[in-house]
Amino acid sequence: MSRSSDKWRNRARTGKKRANSFWPFPSNADRGEVIRKAIRRQLGYVGRNLSIIAEQAKSQPLTLLGRKAYRDLLVIHELYRQQLHMYNERSHQMEDRIVSIHQPHVRPIVRGKAKARVEFGAKIAVSMTKGYAFLDRLSWDNFNESTTLMDVIEKYRSRMGFYPAVVQADQIYRTRENRRFCKQHGIRLSGPALGRKPKNGPTSEDRQVAKQDTGERNAIEGKFREGKRKYGLGCIRARLAKTSESVITLQLLVMNLERRLRVLFCLIFTLLSRSRLAMSFG
Repeated sequence: MSRSSDKWRNRARTGKKRANSFWPFPSNADRGEVIRKAIRRQLGYVGRNLSIIAEQAKSQPLTLLGRKAYRDLLVIHELYRQQLHMYNERSHQMEDRIVSIHQPHVRPIVRGKAKARVEFGAKIAVSMTKGYAFLDRLSWDNFNESTTLMDVIEKYRSRMGFYPAVVQADQIYRTRENRRFCKQHGIRLSGPALGRKPKNGPTSEDRQVAKQDTGERNAIEGKFREGKRKYGLGCIRARLAKTSESVITLQLLVMNLERRLRVLFCLIFTLLSRSRLAMSFG
């Protein structure tokens, strides 16, 4: 074994040992300073290892590496650059931040939920028509859902040949631009109108319409829960980005097929029950 490779192995052992001894924090230590000191040490270990690889590449080209090893090396280079930039800038935000070496396409998405403040995976925009789910947008980066409403309505028009009469959307979709777009095309967007509230409050008819819109809009929330609980939509085990996108699309397709089968079986059972009633009275 050469002297350089021996040093390389010792640095890896030292880095792993210090990473494992990072927890728990000392009781009288500043949490931020302890974390920053540990990050600086780990960045130093990774930087030295990358410099050793760069020196070795001068005599032996990186084309000798396998496809997966070369890809991982490129990801580690970019990950090191991002972490070093955040360390120097004292920031916790980075555009296209990598959180997994094996899945560099996965991004952290802040959701603010009680169960998990940050989620990892693809973000999808789904619309429903007569109980069938349509995948309108899939992205590994975070996006504002309100910007997709106009495109979703246009896709509905391309599928059906006409604009919908009513769009039952969440509060985040009720922006001024979306309201203006729906008004231009004669579409009623669910939710209260902008401006000052009526002096006497909403009428009984308005309350009934709002209650009906809320109840019917809950179907899309139930569709998400059905997909996560029954079809594994909340736990995609595929590793590649294209494979994960295919799995998500196929899961929505299977959900629509089962919806179609339920409608067909209900129709068959209704016809059979009617025929039995006719035979009994005949």
